[in-house]
Parts: sequence; structure tokens; C-alpha cells
Amino acid sequence: MPVVVVTDSSASFQPEFVEQYGIRVVPLHVLSGDEDLREGIDQVPTDLGGVTTSGASLNELTEAYSEALDSSDGAGVLAVHISRQLSGTWEAGRQAAQTFDGRVRIIDSQSTGMGLGYPVLEAARAAKDGANLETVYRRAVDVASGGHCMIIVDRLDQLRRGGRIGTAAALLGTALAMKPVLHLVDGRLVLKEKTRTATKAMAKMIDAAVEYAGLDRTAVAVHHMHARHRAEAVAEQLKDRIPQISDLVVTEFSAVIGAHVGTGAVGIVLCPEPVAHGEDRDSSTTPH
Repeated sequence: MPVVVVTDSSASFQPEFVEQYGIRVVPLHVLSGDEDLREGIDQVPTDLGGVTTSGASLNELTEAYSEALDSSDGAGVLAVHISRQLSGTWEAGRQAAQTFDGRVRIIDSQSTGMGLGYPVLEAARAAKDGANLETVYRRAVDVASGGHCMIIVDRLDQLRRGGRIGTAAALLGTALAMKPVLHLVDGRLVLKEKTRTATKAMAKMIDAAVEYAGLDRTAVAVHHMHARHRAEAVAEQLKDRIPQISDLVVTEFSAVIGAHVGTGAVGIVLCPEPVAHGEDRDSSTTPH
């Protein structure tokens, strides 16, 4: 059996990817009143304004890794998770992985959404082709390190309350009526550029995406939170301006991410298309 790839629900995967590649998705949690709702399993409220969130627990991840390892028949497990700067999931996963004597390897994607999803997909494709755990790990790291993730939000209040962005940056978007473009740097959500209107912020984000893409073949995801028309308009502009797009998807943020970015948020993830080397496609045993 091939290496099994595990991730968490913040990856915002379409169900067909999960089924096609046998990816195991551990749910993150939406806390609404007295209810602890597992994303992707339980019914999560559409209005996320009053909810909080939590990562996957040590017990949940240990169980997921154990089941995945059994399914791999000893080939091993690669776990790729949301940035440790945004969630405690990676740290819980690191602790869980220590109990499996090197047969479970874990990666901090330093991202979320398809910034996490693209490394997971690359790892799952490599695993399906018969690559060993070390190769699957290396392919995922390469993709994660080459990605870019940007976002604009209508209000920064929810990000500030959740501790995902500093108070000073939050004030830029409220007291001064600024519309900032934010991006992930080393897994942290930080200010990229200030603008005065949402239209200008969107234009700046699109310009940056075009610049990041350059001349390389690039996979692009446009995420949104209850703003599909806006996201589709962004996708059309990117399609026109990045002719070398290898894949383009428009998808909603996961509920856990949506609870922090708020309604109206739109984000762009770019992932340079990796070059799969034939020598990586082997079925040798996992190195220690």
C-alpha cells in the first residue's frame, strides 16, 4: 500500500480530491455556544459572527495517524497541517507523531486553504505513484515553500479578536478606514500593503498575484467567504492576465478560517507547478 497523506479541514478541499487520492482529513472545530462542531462532519452555522474555533486535539490526531498507518501497511504517513502560527493543530500533530517511531512525518505548511491543499495534493499524487515517505515528504515541502497566499477582508475585527493579526495592523483597517492587503509570511498573517478602498485593495492583490506567477506554469485558487461573485470576478481577471495557469479553482474558505476572516473576504493562493522527477517515483522502504 502507498504512503497515506493526512491533513486538516482548513485545506478547503473539494470532496473529489479526498476520494481520488485517499487523503485523510482531520476536522478542526467550530465552537458555537455550548456546541463543539467538527468541521466537515457536523452541521456548522452559516453565520459565523459569534463563533470561536479550535484546532484538532492530540487524541484526534493520534487516532487519525494510527488509522492511516494501518492503512499504509507500513509504508508510512505524511501529515501536512495548517500553519502553527494560525492554529495549535501542528503542535498537537508533532506530539502525536512522536509516538510512531518515525513512521509518521509532519509538515507545517505555513499556510492554510489551498496554500495547505496544494502541498497535500502533491504529496498524495507522489504517494499514489509509489514514492516512499522521504520522497513524499520532500515533494510536499518543495510545494509548500514555493506558494504565495494573500487576502483582503471587509473588516479586521474578527482577525484581531482571534489573535491572528496584531492590534496595530487591525487599527489600520478600522480607525483610519484603510483596506489592507494581507499575506502570509513564514506562516504569519501580516500587512502587505495599505489602500483606501476595497476596489484598490483587490486590484493590488491581483497585481501581486500576476507578479508572483511570472512566466511559470502556476496553479491558482481563489477563496472567498460568502462572496462568490466577487471571487469569480477575481478569477476571470487572473485567467486573462496569467495565461500559463495550469489549474484554477474558486472555492469557499473553510468554516474555521471563515470565522476569522469574516463575510466578504477574498483570498488568492498561487502554487508554481512542481516538476516531478522520474527518479522520485519509487516504492522503496521509508528511511529512518
